[in-house]
Amino acid sequence: MSALLEPGLDFTVPPELSARAPAEARGLGRDGVRMLVGRGAGLSTEHREFADLPEVLAPGDLLVVNNSATLPAALPGRLPDGTPVVLHLSSARPDPRGAHLVELRRPTAGAAEYYPPEASPARPGLRITLPAGASAELAAPYTPRLWHARLALPGELTAYLARYGKAIRYGYVDRDWPIEAYRTVFASEPGSSEMPSAARPFTAELVTRLVARGVLLAPVTLHTGVASPEAHEPPYPERFEVSEPTARLVEHVRAQGGRVIAVGTTVVRALESAVGPDGRLHAAAGWTDLVITPERGVHAVDGLLTGWHEPRASHLLMLQAVAGHPLLARCYQEALSARYLWHEFGDVNLLLPR
Repeated sequence: MSALLEPGLDFTVPPELSARAPAEARGLGRDGVRMLVGRGAGLSTEHREFADLPEVLAPGDLLVVNNSATLPAALPGRLPDGTPVVLHLSSARPDPRGAHLVELRRPTAGAAEYYPPEASPARPGLRITLPAGASAELAAPYTPRLWHARLALPGELTAYLARYGKAIRYGYVDRDWPIEAYRTVFASEPGSSEMPSAARPFTAELVTRLVARGVLLAPVTLHTGVASPEAHEPPYPERFEVSEPTARLVEHVRAQGGRVIAVGTTVVRALESAVGPDGRLHAAAGWTDLVITPERGVHAVDGLLTGWHEPRASHLLMLQAVAGHPLLARCYQEALSARYLWHEFGDVNLLLPR
């Protein structure tokens, strides 16, 4: 049994609890999704709407958000024998060797399907033809699912994706949605293959209300790779940046007794990757391979706003590191009982262990 499945976290998500469309397509505003607030004191829970966030937080709290913008990172391609495939680009910038990480998937009438490793056509030297004379040549496997590849493109990558790519979509989503549906109000730095979805419910009006309440906001950048929920893999290296102003503000808020609340697991990973040997947050940038577990703990984060995760997702280890197992188990039991919605267009969980 996976270490994730501790007592109280061995659960099953019924298919009908998958959010199949954005909140706007379900007759809601972005901030109209549900929010389960879990507090450490007495393991209490409260059912709210996301629009209530300013009333839930306190003046002096700091929300740290991810400003990465989602790219249309799914490209149609063909194998040398003409077989169609879909290429999911997992890193918008090449690694130091000039290679990108990619995943091959099988095209269908709906979402592209996962290739189990034993059924994948991927092999060293395989050349995938892409639109407009572009190509991707596989070099070597990084994991059974992901491959290093060299891209040959007729121009700059972001512009190429904007013209020929689509948002990555998984089978629980009802249809293709425009890339704007996968971008948050904070998106300013293109680079994510999948949406940093915890921030999706924010609107400009809600941000204004938060600021008027005395809640602070600060950005970090972490460009997400492709998760492929079928694989249940641990995180792999992703590009991140924590600026000097954000690092100083986090340290100031904590020194004043305020709470630093990460908006999404990507923010936790970025912040914790910038904690130095002295236990303090410093400006940092590069690739992070940090995996956060309860044994490691967290040093820069006091709370977390996040979506709902699958029972075998490695993110649950991070959530336990932030909130503790008892509070997390209570929240997931409540969410399943109250039929909260899962995945990137779904509802959210605000974990406030102190």
